[in-house]
Amino acid sequence: MIFTCKDTFFKYPFGAVCENTPVTFNIILSQEHTYPKLQVYANEKFDSPTFVLPMDNVMQRGTENIYTVTFTPKEVGLYFYNFITNSGRKIGRGDSGEGIFDDPDLWQLTVYESTYTTPECYHGKIFYQIFPDRFYNSGTKKENVPQDRILHKNWYDSPIDRPNDKGVFACNDYFGGDLKGITEKLDYIKSLGVYGIYLNPIFEAHSNHRYNTADYMEIDSLLGTKEDFKELCEQAHKRDMKIILDGVFNHTGSDSLYFNREKRYDEKGAYNDPKNSPYKSWFNIREDMTYDSWWGFDTLPNVNENSPEYREFICGENGVLRTWLRLGADGWRLDVADELPDDFIENIRLAIKTEKEDALLLGEVWEDASTKCAYGYRRRYFWGKELDSVMNYPWRSAILDFVKYGNGMGLMEALFIIMNNYPLPSLSTTLNSISTHDVPRAITMLCAESMDGKNRDWQRQHNTLSPEQYYYGRQMFMLASTIQYTIPGCPCLYYGDEAGLVGYADPFNRGTYPWDREDMGLLNYMRLLGKARNEHKALMYGHLVPIWFDEKICVYLRVFEDERILVAVNRSRDDVDIQYSKEILGNSKKVLSVGGEFEKNTIKGHSAVILQLL
Repeated sequence: MIFTCKDTFFKYPFGAVCENTPVTFNIILSQEHTYPKLQVYANEKFDSPTFVLPMDNVMQRGTENIYTVTFTPKEVGLYFYNFITNSGRKIGRGDSGEGIFDDPDLWQLTVYESTYTTPECYHGKIFYQIFPDRFYNSGTKKENVPQDRILHKNWYDSPIDRPNDKGVFACNDYFGGDLKGITEKLDYIKSLGVYGIYLNPIFEAHSNHRYNTADYMEIDSLLGTKEDFKELCEQAHKRDMKIILDGVFNHTGSDSLYFNREKRYDEKGAYNDPKNSPYKSWFNIREDMTYDSWWGFDTLPNVNENSPEYREFICGENGVLRTWLRLGADGWRLDVADELPDDFIENIRLAIKTEKEDALLLGEVWEDASTKCAYGYRRRYFWGKELDSVMNYPWRSAILDFVKYGNGMGLMEALFIIMNNYPLPSLSTTLNSISTHDVPRAITMLCAESMDGKNRDWQRQHNTLSPEQYYYGRQMFMLASTIQYTIPGCPCLYYGDEAGLVGYADPFNRGTYPWDREDMGLLNYMRLLGKARNEHKALMYGHLVPIWFDEKICVYLRVFEDERILVAVNRSRDDVDIQYSKEILGNSKKVLSVGGEFEKNTIKGHSAVILQLL
């Protein structure tokens, strides 16, 4: 090995660093390659290095020399680096197989502000995501419900998955899940070891997903009232749980108080009166009445986030963010964060941290958020003034790819890319999901035919699993969940996964929670997994040490202070001997296992084990 950013012998400290932190690099070269230099590229200038630092020969080891140099980044931002020898040989990530998206020959160094912190109360904690309409109906009579909504009478119906008579998929069928229902089930959620509850949008909107906000200052009538929301927050806080809201600030609904294309409201919306409406600066409406919209959906008009009036409405002292925090919310998740300007996110962070110092700010970013480019420029999410963290979709893909297809090396590489690139404060609060409202449920992903390239009709025809498929899928789901719950960050459980819900994409992944029809075996395992996570600091806060990753098995340690937890997951049908000292494994205590019983150093096929090394 010439160099790897994964090992602190070669780079210390590991991962991202705050500004003015000395970073030491060591490389090992054969004697024909001498006088190496560290080349550092800053400010997105890749044509020539910004810094070239000669390395000192500090040790000869046989036919090899060890060279060292220390670089201290003075400014926040992204730095990229490689090495070059006197013979002109470049040594980059391609030499170690640790490529990045931008350039396979450069390693990344993330440098963030020394004042950057994230709320410690969330570090390593378990989250639970709820799609409010589909979680639990308290039975409370619904008041002021718009006439154009379809209300299911049977909780166990399937969501409507066909267009209406006008050929529109209206998303206007509801099951009546409400805030009081969530409050009634808080003890259940707590039994899963949950600390943070992330709610999909709850504000007035005229679709069941509510991502087309109609009124940011009102709870949707089917969900309840502001008093119901306050009660939910108070009861959650009594149980030491937090409530995180979904903020959709890139667009509104066309059928909204602010745009009012459908003329539902008496208020003069920007579409009806583009010259005089109080919301006229929010939207870009052209003379021909066309307007910018989210991904071309005309029911989702884009908002002009640079409008001072709009920013004040969202971020001001009496704006949306601070109002709901005062009513009891504990943080915000920003929908499509990569479509919000950096300085707008800075305003959002300032507003929520001013109102509530330990408020959490998450973003929806599907890629590596540290190196994300959007609309032609690099984003600054983790430099110190924007997000606390993001939803971690790269790890979702890597976990499922390993469990389903055996891509162990891909899993290890994905783990280290994020661990290397994310500042520790943001890594500690990243939401690690394997299902969400935007992707197929994990059980379906792990046992059913891929939906790639398939339309909704195909998904409907294949959405039901056979008993054989389901029981294979639930076993694979437990293996995937074991990884999800034992890696850095915050595991986030999507409502109903723990009870056996299945489904392809929207709307099939948004079925109702199966109350009284739960898969109790699966549910009990998820409770045990949550308990194990919360009882062991190494699983919550420890650094990850890879032991073995291949097409059958992944084995790694989590280490925190004097506690060491070993995790082994065998996704294959074959029994596998763990390549680790039998003496050490013999001097261990089983924390939890699933599948075949772990014996000596052999892990059975389709099994997982968590061991505390003594």
